[in-house]
Amino acid sequence: MNPLRLVGTALCCVAIVFGGLTFPSDAQLDPNFYGKTCPQLQSIVSQILSKVANKDARMPASLIRLHFHDCFVQGCDASVLLNKTGTIVTEQEAGPNINSLRAAVSSVLTGGPGWLVPLGRRDSLTANQDLANTNLPGPSSTLPELKSAFANQGLTTLDLVSLSGAHSFGRSRCFLFSDRLFNFNSTGKPDPTLDPAYLKVLQKQCPQNGPGDTRVNFDPTTPDILDKNYYNNLQVKKGLLQSDQELFSTPGADTIGIVNNFANNQNAFFQNFANSMIRMGNIGVLTGKKGEIRTQCNFVNKKKKSPELDITGVTSTESIEGGVVSSI
Repeated sequence: MNPLRLVGTALCCVAIVFGGLTFPSDAQLDPNFYGKTCPQLQSIVSQILSKVANKDARMPASLIRLHFHDCFVQGCDASVLLNKTGTIVTEQEAGPNINSLRAAVSSVLTGGPGWLVPLGRRDSLTANQDLANTNLPGPSSTLPELKSAFANQGLTTLDLVSLSGAHSFGRSRCFLFSDRLFNFNSTGKPDPTLDPAYLKVLQKQCPQNGPGDTRVNFDPTTPDILDKNYYNNLQVKKGLLQSDQELFSTPGADTIGIVNNFANNQNAFFQNFANSMIRMGNIGVLTGKKGEIRTQCNFVNKKKKSPELDITGVTSTESIEGGVVSSI
């Protein structure tokens, strides 16, 4: 079975379990929210995501970035999963989301930290493509632009640097950073904040006027592991995206000290990454009677008639990791 189908199956099956349950109207997020109604939830999710990761090592990175793409647009409400319909203008067709959709979060599977995830979120009834186009920072964002995007979500500079560590693993496509290699800011020259040797490697992988679809590792050292090497790379001018290198190469930036701290102390990075993931996961959540619990992940519930379970439309079955346009 296609890895994405496995994720879709897990999401939809869990939705069906929860769809028949009732919760108090004053329900709040709680790591033990499903302790009585679905005590095997943690085991179910872990098993499914382990299968997904075993089939495609790129998936965990995409899963974390999907969480970011969802939370920065009207909150963490699964609006990014909604397909286009007569009444839904899907976020999946927004510029930052094209070719970048997955569904879940995985850190432990790639050697990163674990944390208690507050549970009890409900699903949105709408999507917002306009917000997806404006709220998500891009791969060429400057540090002030990155800070502004995070501040608009109630997140701090520390959250920005911590969550950027998700680029310790995964891949990006050449067209998202090729301007840095040949014509940075229309200067006709490469980005001066790129290490010359690393620049030559990237130019070979992503030749000028090439197709742009080649996938390149975010981290040239440990590409499939969530670790502190992302920050060590920034120190030696080996950040893949401009938005990565901005954290260290912006003169006088307050992010430099945080990068240095994480580069020297992986435990500090892990702790802050987990804390920031929880903070981001609490943005604009729907609880109680707000929203709904979808019985089909990618469509709002039909009224009066229960929809049949169909996971084929969750998103394309093509392996699409690497097309993520946002900075995280």
